Amino acid sequence: MAFDASAVRDRPLSEPALAQLFTEARTRNAWSDRPVSEDLLHRLYDLTKFGPTAVNNTPARFVFVTSPEAKARLIPLMSEGNQAKSLQAPVNVIIGMDLDFHEQLPVLFPHAPGARDWFVDEAGRRESAFRNSSLQGGYFLLAARALGLDVGPMSGFDPAGVKAEFFPGTAVEPNFVVNLGYGTDENLFPRSPRLAFEEAAAIL
Repeated sequence: MAFDASAVRDRPLSEPALAQLFTEARTRNAWSDRPVSEDLLHRLYDLTKFGPTAVNNTPARFVFVTSPEAKARLIPLMSEGNQAKSLQAPVNVIIGMDLDFHEQLPVLFPHAPGARDWFVDEAGRRESAFRNSSLQGGYFLLAARALGLDVGPMSGFDPAGVKAEFFPGTAVEPNFVVNLGYGTDENLFPRSPRLAFEEAAAIL
């Protein structure tokens, strides 16, 4: 029987599901040695790719760092405070942004044959790549939590070094890095405050 998307489209997720994704989810700083399978990484990407981006430009590129050899290349490029937990995490994910994403638009956005030409300006293309790869990074974090994984996103790393080591000779630049796996409560900070609706939002 085919899945009927209309049957669930307007139905909110359960409270336990919302807790898993948002209210009880935590950024992890320590990790168990439970492995993350390649099949699960494929499933994670296959969920992430459906998140919306401008004209479906999907500029994010994902490098899953899992082997000791690959980790040995990445860990020295992380900031000092991020090195130990990145080494402990079973997977480190470099989320990059392809500044030449527009070359894929004839395939990704076929409804507008001229969409590639909308991004000939390099500065505008960089802005779009950063904004939309960041969106995709957010989808990635939620997809990981939905699959029962924990995440630890980080911006403390050497961007030029990661670019040279993992994206040489390409138009891809790193955006941020995520530790991925099954977290523990070790080094877990108390939950930080959040702004109230009245402090961060308005209804006009």
